[in-house]
Amino acid sequence: MTTAPKLTDRIALTLHRARTQQDALFLHELAADQLQDRLGMVKKRFTDVAIVTGHPQTWADRFPNAKIVPDTPTLTLEVGAHDLLIHAMALHWADDPVGQVIQCRRALRPDGLFLSVSPGGQTLAELRAVLAQAEANVAGGLSPRVAPMMDLRDAGALLQRAGLALPVADAERFTVTYADSPSLMRELRAMGEGNALHARDRRIPPRALFAEAARLYAQHHPAADDPARIQATVELIHLSGWAPDDSQPKPLRPGSASARLADALGTTELRPSDNSSGPED
Repeated sequence: MTTAPKLTDRIALTLHRARTQQDALFLHELAADQLQDRLGMVKKRFTDVAIVTGHPQTWADRFPNAKIVPDTPTLTLEVGAHDLLIHAMALHWADDPVGQVIQCRRALRPDGLFLSVSPGGQTLAELRAVLAQAEANVAGGLSPRVAPMMDLRDAGALLQRAGLALPVADAERFTVTYADSPSLMRELRAMGEGNALHARDRRIPPRALFAEAARLYAQHHPAADDPARIQATVELIHLSGWAPDDSQPKPLRPGSASARLADALGTTELRPSDNSSGPED
């Protein structure tokens, strides 16, 4: 059995989340709004809902009858117990995202729905870039400071690898602005999203590092509508898939069509032999 690489220091992540300020969780509120909009388009009533998250209060307020499950490596979910399972703003901290989704799929009844929303790979791209450049300028090296996040293509493959049917992955991207990079990093800490990477540098960083990062950020990423401020990209990736069931539509076998495309288009079908020519004299 292959062990997933260790991405997250779970002790540090728990400590960061314990210091979360509820009024700073605007991304969770936005993610919940988007997810509820999407659920409103599903013509099915769900009665046994579970939500996997590291921020239980926000999601319990939105789904008061749901079972809230911590996003630990082994999820406390019963097999086949739910008809809707939501992984809420936590997949980016998972050492094994595929394993998380597989556990969710197993907890679904046949034709149960899996939904996930999490930050995508473009989130905080500006901060990631300026911290890397600042550390190279100040210390002559790099250390991980922003959690890696999956891109849309990886997200779609995740659903297929987990064995979910009718998989869909899409992303919504938007920009937020801050007075400066220290303000952005303070808000990240208030969200419980401080650096909890297992491979992070545990030493106290030099004071000049963040001053240089602030200078680079202001220089390279001013807000479009107010150059005195900075802008930060946020991408939310939404995943959906269904636990397999015989009632779901399935693709036809190759060659099983009962009508020809040429008939539907009102054209004449050309076979390879009809379009060939003999050697010229």
